[in-house]
Amino acid sequence: MPGEFALIGQYFARATPSAILGPGDDCALVQPTPGKELAITTDMLVAGTHFLPDTDPHNLGWKALAVNLSDLAAMGATPRWALLAGSLPAVDEPWIAKFAAGFFACAAEYGVDIVGGDTTRGPLNVCVTALGECEPGQALRRDGARAGDLVWVSGRPGLASLGLAQLQGRIELPEPWSRLCVTALEKPQPRVALGRALVGFASAAIDVSDGLLADLGHIGERSGLASAVHLVQLPHLPRGETCDAGLRRLALECQLAGGDDYELCFTTPPEQANAVGAIAARLELPLWCIGRMVAGRAGEVTVLDPDDNPVEFPRRGYDHFA
Repeated sequence: MPGEFALIGQYFARATPSAILGPGDDCALVQPTPGKELAITTDMLVAGTHFLPDTDPHNLGWKALAVNLSDLAAMGATPRWALLAGSLPAVDEPWIAKFAAGFFACAAEYGVDIVGGDTTRGPLNVCVTALGECEPGQALRRDGARAGDLVWVSGRPGLASLGLAQLQGRIELPEPWSRLCVTALEKPQPRVALGRALVGFASAAIDVSDGLLADLGHIGERSGLASAVHLVQLPHLPRGETCDAGLRRLALECQLAGGDDYELCFTTPPEQANAVGAIAARLELPLWCIGRMVAGRAGEVTVLDPDDNPVEFPRRGYDHFA
């Protein structure tokens, strides 16, 4: 059975052309592009909390990096480098090989060099730190929204949470929704190109990881504003003869509070609506105007029905300690 350093050398030590020094020393050495700001993020994935123990290791490897790149996307940053740390209950080389293949596939897709990390024995846990670059003073932040700004979301939030319910046997989705939802859960697509395109247009942004209402609330908290979301403006989710009322209700709850979406929620001044439409067309990515930032208690999010009456949703999103 190979030891720790043999495993690292065989599966995780790859060429790092953008680094001065990559894996193999006490630290990596990187040289940021002159004049750029560094954006740095860390996310942890724990078996049984963030992913099912039998998740395909290739997809898990992809997701471990993708969720960090989603944070960089939300800041409008260009991904550059990442570090991978993890604990494994045992040396399962076929599992490790598939995980590494998925992880480096995501790295190659988004131009990221893996410059270091750490491994140990313990419960299955993966922790990634990612670094990206922003133009000085141009990072998209949560605290820039203004009253009257439009609220937007990319893609179709809610699919990943429905995919989890499918895998847990709580629901049975019709095709193609079953396939789409499970793929959204296990292989999210960080919206890096969208984040870069929004620089100069968006007033605030966040990635939707804990749930749309919760994450929009974070923009409100940091910007000192409330927000209103209109149900009729949300993206369509499963509906039709094969979807009963209970499933449609669950789909709406997943959309508003499910999390694990890794879409971008962002705000813009109303006069930038045409620019957002042009970005959507150029990226071939649906961008939905779902509401507006309003004066009110910081962080409060009101959901409105077609008659503009408030609708109660007791759950806003995921909280690890709630």
